[in-house]
This record gives sequence, C-alpha cells and structure tokens, in this order.
Amino acid sequence: MTLQILDEWYGERAIDYVDAWELQRELHAQRVADEITDTALFLEHPPVYTAGRRTEPHERPLDGTPVVDVDRGGKITFHGPGQLVGYPITKLPSHVLVVDYVRRVEEAMIRACADLGVTTGRVPGRSGVWLAAGQGRIERKVGAIGIRVSRGVTMHGFSLNADVDLGFYDRFVPCGIADAGVTTLSAELGRDVTVREAANTIAPHLRELLEWQAYEPSPDLVHDEHPSVPVLGVTAGARA
Repeated sequence: MTLQILDEWYGERAIDYVDAWELQRELHAQRVADEITDTALFLEHPPVYTAGRRTEPHERPLDGTPVVDVDRGGKITFHGPGQLVGYPITKLPSHVLVVDYVRRVEEAMIRACADLGVTTGRVPGRSGVWLAAGQGRIERKVGAIGIRVSRGVTMHGFSLNADVDLGFYDRFVPCGIADAGVTTLSAELGRDVTVREAANTIAPHLRELLEWQAYEPSPDLVHDEHPSVPVLGVTAGARA
C-alpha cells in the first residue's frame, strides 16, 4: 500500500499550524475508520512554536511568535518558512512498535540528506537527525521528529530544515537540548535548498520505509574511533 502524499501548502500557500492540525485530526479519524489509505501532508507553516507535553514554562519563547500547545511528546520546537514539515497519518501494523516507526521516519530524513550531499545520522538518546561535531563545530540538528499515536494511527511527524531562518532558534532551547546546535541543508551545502527540493528527495524514501519491509538502518554518528552501539528505546519526541 503506497503512501499518498498531499503537498499543496508551500511558499505563499503555507498553512496555519492550527488549520493543519485540524486537517490532521480529520484524516486521522478517516484512517482509523479505513476510509482512506496511509497519507502524509507535506507543507510549510508561517512562523510558530509548538510546545509538546514535556515543555516547561520557562522554555516558552516570548518574542511574540505564536506558541501552540500540542498533544505530541517532546518539548518545544519551531516551524516556519524554509522548513519542510511532514505529517504522516499511517496505520501501524500490529508487529511495528512506536520506536520502529520513529526510526523509519528518521531513516527517511537521513537518506534524503545523503542524496543531497549531507552526511547525517542518529545520536543515541536524542531524537531527530544530526550532523556530527568536528572542525570546531558542535553537533547540530537538521531534522526533528515528534509524534503521537492514537488508536494505532500516527499523527504529527517530522521537520527538515531546508533554508529556514535560524534566528528563530536563538530565542529558545530547541527540544530542550542546550549543548547542541541547529542547522539547515542550505547552510551545510553552501547553496539554496528549497522546501520543494527537500520534499521531492525525501518522498520516495518515506514511501519505501513505511511499506514496513526490513531495512538496513544507517549507523549512529561516531565521534571517535570506537563505533557506538545503537540504543533502541522510545525517543524524546515519541509517545504512544
């Protein structure tokens, strides 16, 4: 069953976060009832912060940008122009654990970044997709994930920074992680990577991985000569 991707909301058609959340809920109800097949929304939002269940009061930005409390796991994050946001509304097979779903979405981002020329990976104990520290630079996140699973169907999803204004990330601690940075594909490659380009690159990987076949996961990021051992567990952004 091939994942259907709806992507009508880029650039000037960027969709308000609350409107997209309502659309997610409608599609979620339809997927629970098997009225639609697995579907993902690919889009951009106008600037907005979303606060997951573990967000502390002092972590909320006060710059006047809207802050929306949401029903996903994790802490606070930012969405805005130049960032691809993906909301897969998928029914998890009975044998698929939430952590496997999270890993597959991360894997789709990792493979898309590789196709574009950026080497990324996972950091054990941290959700999302990262670039390794090195050459005087700290670890930095390029892709985030925060999900909810209700009645066996997923909501919320991932964000991949194509060319987002990183100034917004200076106004809060992204995902509650203070000892790492945030980056974009454009900054890493030294050229403009559009949201549409990022979307077209990740789409085939997400479709393949959400067909639930066995796959070879990319290795975790390693900062020394000793490879790290992947740690399986529910990531900070994943809640059943």
